[in-house]
Amino acid sequence: MRWRKGALPVPPSNRSCSNGGAAGLRPRRAGTVLGVSADPQQRAVEVRRSARRRRTVSAYREGDRTVVLIPARMSEAEEQRWVGVMLDKLAAQESKRTLGDAELTERAERLSEQYFGGRARPRSVRWVTNQNTRWGSCTPAEGSIRLSHRLQGMPEYVVDYVLLHELAHLLVPGHGPRFWELLDAYPRTERARGYLEGVVAAERLPKVPAAREE
Repeated sequence: MRWRKGALPVPPSNRSCSNGGAAGLRPRRAGTVLGVSADPQQRAVEVRRSARRRRTVSAYREGDRTVVLIPARMSEAEEQRWVGVMLDKLAAQESKRTLGDAELTERAERLSEQYFGGRARPRSVRWVTNQNTRWGSCTPAEGSIRLSHRLQGMPEYVVDYVLLHELAHLLVPGHGPRFWELLDAYPRTERARGYLEGVVAAERLPKVPAAREE
């Protein structure tokens, strides 16, 4: 899927920003540079620098890799930051198709198999619309997991983290050291938590009043 229409301008104030999590890319010259993210769940990333590109960054999927197009003048720190931004944008774009409850259950089963050796076995996994103060919940006695509808449209790695969080509760009820040891198996735990914390912080910001018409 191409994401050219979503090209983002590069604000001048961001010229010294550091990367939010796309490690392993160290371009030395303009042109094509291949790199693989430190996250094994991500595809290979190819960064293409262009002297013609002045103020925009864009990205799209090409086979089994992600291509990120950036201005040639961009520093390594800028590049790493924008690669992270564009990967998140692509992931959010791709996850807009809402998974049904059956698909959500299948996804939970695959995650349990991959990270917990299949030991967490939910009887039901479904979306709910009555959880506005938490992202998910679990009732171990019933084997039921519920995810807030507010997660719909967020990057897949964030939804996967919440699913794994609730799956872990089928094995460990509380939030003690053993619980967090289970989640350490997921390589994007910290990034997903940071994403959700950012969403919560943004929701708490005061609303800007609309401009009054003259």
